[in-house]
Amino acid sequence: MTQPSPMPALSGYIERALRQPLPDEVLEKTKFQLLDTLAAMLSGSRMAAGKMALAHIQAQGGNAQACVAGTPLITTAINAALANGMSAHADETDDSHAASLTHPGCGVIPAALAIAELHGRSGRNLARAIALGYDVCCRLTLSLHAYDFRAAGHSTHSFGPNFGAAAAAGALCGIDAAQARHLLSYAAQQASGIASWMRDRDHVEKAFDFGGMPARNGVTAALMVAQGFTGVDDVFSGERGFFDAYGAEPERQLLADQLGTRFEILDTSIKRWSVGSPIQAPLDSMHALLQQSAIAPDRVTDIAVRIPQQSLTIVDNREMPEICLQHLIAVMLLDRTLTFTSAHDRARMRDPAVLAVRQRVQLRGDDELSRAMPERQGIVEITLDDGRVLSHHTRAVRGTPRNPMDRSELQQKCLDLISPVTGTEQAEALCAAVWKLETIQDVRTLRPLLCVA
Repeated sequence: MTQPSPMPALSGYIERALRQPLPDEVLEKTKFQLLDTLAAMLSGSRMAAGKMALAHIQAQGGNAQACVAGTPLITTAINAALANGMSAHADETDDSHAASLTHPGCGVIPAALAIAELHGRSGRNLARAIALGYDVCCRLTLSLHAYDFRAAGHSTHSFGPNFGAAAAAGALCGIDAAQARHLLSYAAQQASGIASWMRDRDHVEKAFDFGGMPARNGVTAALMVAQGFTGVDDVFSGERGFFDAYGAEPERQLLADQLGTRFEILDTSIKRWSVGSPIQAPLDSMHALLQQSAIAPDRVTDIAVRIPQQSLTIVDNREMPEICLQHLIAVMLLDRTLTFTSAHDRARMRDPAVLAVRQRVQLRGDDELSRAMPERQGIVEITLDDGRVLSHHTRAVRGTPRNPMDRSELQQKCLDLISPVTGTEQAEALCAAVWKLETIQDVRTLRPLLCVA
């Protein structure tokens, strides 16, 4: 039986988005995701992917429409979205939505911010567009059965944010429901991405795949349609549509399911640790054990770590410190905590003290933890030289919907990321502005807080 098209409900939802007030809890969560992503953008502007993106767009020139975080540059909305998207995923600091296998923030928020700046939109408009973008982003890959879609070689992390960025940017451009249909068709034509990003050693192509490309594509689609470009009225149904090209028994109705009553942003996680998502639970367990006992590194004979089977290839003995589980467990044991700086210190991957501990870390896949997916649980067992075994099972990672961070925790994380780039005073002012987002009349007033000379 042919499933009815989700397009009428989805296009109408995009048209109404800026006029629909967000429930209080959704507005608050949107502020969390915005601040977290801005922090990722600013810290990422100093990393390889952010620097390369900046060099690329500086060579393009163009009108001054939107800012590039962490720089003094005002450039075109398309280029700003690209650069800020790459900076937002220049490392492993940004948010994630486990069920849809996406990092919504690094694609949706740079696109929304660029168009909000271009049109001088309010903070409320920006928040509503961001929440819309998360809804479309996450539902898109859920409709494709995200884990099967990735297993087939596609990049869910590119597909979902591509559509989410387009929806958010389109709403901020003021498109109507008929134009929203064309917008989604242009998003579909630009949808791409393969999961070979797992082999990227430098996190540069990955930053483009997850953040820069989706943000750029979304802004491009929105600007073209707002300018009058027309297209296919319903890319989600009819002959040779999107789901014919990509879906394996897709659940296309998920795109329209409970729009306006179930908000995907509420199910999006914020990372306590600035490292890959599959490492969050083991680090939570390791941190808990270190808080409970005074564990001397030289007394540890073995550290057994168990994570879901499907996460092994992402974090097993990787070349980058922020996604190498064995390395990060070793660093945390030696330092008793993990900071943004220590998680990204490549030199420590050659430190004899770290390497000595790393040799004792054994990583295994666990079928029971696999069955708990999309919740990424983790177990750490530390064996001491007197035979004692200390164990901790993290079932709800800090920062996930079941164990959320509070404002003070998030602000501390963000200050740690932002202050080295902007200075403490500017970082605190940016946090304060985001917490009062609904009072901002023109988001361009955020530029002095995001730009750095």
